[in-house]
Amino acid sequence: MAEQPTHPTGKNASADDPPPESDTTSSGPKKSSAGTHSIADSARYSMAEMGPKRSLQTLLSMNHVDGFDCPSCAWGDPDPEHRKIAEFCENGVKAVAWEATRKRVDEAFFAEHSVADLRKRDGHWLELQGRLTAPMYLAPGATHYTPITWNDSLALTAGRLRGLVDPNRAVFYTSGRTSNEAAFLYQLLARRLGTNNLPDCSNMCHESSGAALDETLGVGKGLISYSDITDHADLIIIVGQNPGTCHPRMLTALEDAKRRGARIIAANPLPEAGFGRFHNPQTARGLVGTGTRLADRYLPVRVNGDLALFAGLNRALIDREDTRPGSTLDHDFIDRYCDGFEDAAAAWSTLDWSRIETLSGLSRRRIEDCADNVLTADSVIVCWAMGLTQHRNAVATIREIVNFLLLRGNVGRQGAGPAPIRGHSNVQGDRTMGIWEKMPDTFLDNLHEEFGFDLPRAHGLDTVDSIRAMRDGKVDIFIGLGGNFASATPDTEVTEAGLANCALTVHVATKLNRTHLCPGTEALLLPCLGRTERDQQASGEQFVTVEDTMAMVHASHGRLLPGSPQLRSEIAIVADLGHALFGDDVGWRAMRDDYSVIRRHIEHVVPGFHAFEQRVRQPGGFMLPRAPRDSRTFPTSTGKARFTVNPPTAAEVPQGHLLLTTVRSHDQFNTTVYGLDDRYRGIKGGRRVVFLNRDDLRDLDLHDGDLVDLVSVNPDGERRAPGFRAVRYPTPRGCAAAYYPETNVLVALDSTAETSNTPATKSVLIRVEPSESRPAPSAT
Repeated sequence: MAEQPTHPTGKNASADDPPPESDTTSSGPKKSSAGTHSIADSARYSMAEMGPKRSLQTLLSMNHVDGFDCPSCAWGDPDPEHRKIAEFCENGVKAVAWEATRKRVDEAFFAEHSVADLRKRDGHWLELQGRLTAPMYLAPGATHYTPITWNDSLALTAGRLRGLVDPNRAVFYTSGRTSNEAAFLYQLLARRLGTNNLPDCSNMCHESSGAALDETLGVGKGLISYSDITDHADLIIIVGQNPGTCHPRMLTALEDAKRRGARIIAANPLPEAGFGRFHNPQTARGLVGTGTRLADRYLPVRVNGDLALFAGLNRALIDREDTRPGSTLDHDFIDRYCDGFEDAAAAWSTLDWSRIETLSGLSRRRIEDCADNVLTADSVIVCWAMGLTQHRNAVATIREIVNFLLLRGNVGRQGAGPAPIRGHSNVQGDRTMGIWEKMPDTFLDNLHEEFGFDLPRAHGLDTVDSIRAMRDGKVDIFIGLGGNFASATPDTEVTEAGLANCALTVHVATKLNRTHLCPGTEALLLPCLGRTERDQQASGEQFVTVEDTMAMVHASHGRLLPGSPQLRSEIAIVADLGHALFGDDVGWRAMRDDYSVIRRHIEHVVPGFHAFEQRVRQPGGFMLPRAPRDSRTFPTSTGKARFTVNPPTAAEVPQGHLLLTTVRSHDQFNTTVYGLDDRYRGIKGGRRVVFLNRDDLRDLDLHDGDLVDLVSVNPDGERRAPGFRAVRYPTPRGCAAAYYPETNVLVALDSTAETSNTPATKSVLIRVEPSESRPAPSAT
């Protein structure tokens, strides 16, 4: 029987407990981050889940040479000689403890709990149960998952795939935790079957970034390095990103930049603790002193007002150039490397400042003051995350940021450039490896030359289109390599019904989550090794590789013994499935037995991976080439960096409505909820809270602490999320915020970003009404 889980506070987790919102308290946003509270919370969670021995084994090797890469965010590492003994953050500790927990979900657990029973539990409770230990099978019409052998599970999956009338009736989803080697093998499996249906979590996060950057600069990745931030940038603008919670190790790099003299501007609807004083827990100044104030300027931009903000900045720069020609713009860079400038400049010159102020929620004076900071900076970096990418106009917003950088030549030089900060440890590497529904023909040509089979050329389904296809009965088999698909995606009821509409769902996972309880007619759970665990194959102990947000590729070596003798690596699972389907036609078993064989194939197929094995074994790994950064070469359709015209827009909010943005708590990583507190926002004991401006509360005749329902308004009808606690908070007027995935139910499937098709989860039109009922079980 699995060990009874406890909250880090020591309270037993039980579905019979009253809804935690009844005990939720709020004390307002904090103005500083990290410090002794971070140390205490890290130690408490680590000890509760791993104990002292496992904690030392894991944490002292995390993010070090010959150690393992943090399974949490994709933030980069300093050079090996500059790394600290404790090269991790509070949320990294929680991610490792979550994976390396001593708790187990075994066969007895599934015998005791039916699928229907487990569906009554929330996601926090499910993931607290511990690690999956053995393959499990849910037969058609069955109420419980039951044990199945590895051979039988792979034979069943291969048989169902082989029996498809069309390979495009299968979907192969990938989580950002998957290693380069596993991702490369997985896309090879899908394309060997004959489909490009390879949706991934990037479709839901930085797809908008990739679309905008590829169009304007020719490379769909960021163009900075770690040292660009710490050693070279004069000005760092952080917009639509909460580094204190989502990328905490970034605070150390920002502190290094500040102590060197760089300035930081933060633009975000919510004032976040990571913008205030950083109490670095690894320095005396941080622990007992005043810490380091990070943001020199904070702009409370309204939700979805970022396009107007950067359009206003660009208008301000153009006006100053017109007043004093040669004083503001880098004409040499623009003339040599760019096109489209004249059209963009003409559009900026006609912008109405009152409209910019209305759309952004910021005064002209505030925007002009930012322009003053820009003019004193020789090198500027703009960092962003989901707060920019998950809106209807997300791609246009990021194109406007590129315009802003191009105006003063802030691309292709030290300390400057666009920096989309990735939120999952190898989501960028998965895309590099071919996990994309529309990989270019050059990649497919290389794959064909390497393996010799004909590849599908028609574009496949992304995440949103996969849900639509499942809903419409056009998908028979869904295979998920990691992740929590049902909780990460929009329109929760539609997504769960789509999964149930499949004939077979297969999930490769480390822990039980909500998606596993939305089975097809039959379902498999296949337990895999985690990033922290040793991976022993026929040729010896293996390592894998990952790519961080700075395009650095480095090795990751597990340190713990596997949590169960029946765990297999993702690579072994995919390779064995490939062998069961196709025999050894492309050398599946050789790749399973020795991961260096996979890396040799990657070297031949993926640009930038020459001498892969040799270079990745070097301390710190190697940086992938990015032509705009390396040589100011822009592989766009015109061969130049492209200015674009992006008329300012923002979501329209009728009277009596608010614009909701979804956010993480500080005790959360993506869909994984570690606890029910959000220390930085002053929330304790619950997650179903909605942050509201005090004037909006008054206008709605509500009070702080009232129980309310959130009702989203969409072209196809309304959606309701009941039982949220209203919390007075300094959000911009007309703007609200609440945690996901609890609010994913409000996001219509067809509410997506133009061009990228990313769910628009950061700008949801809602009404707030007095609550009609108690909250339903969370979809976390």
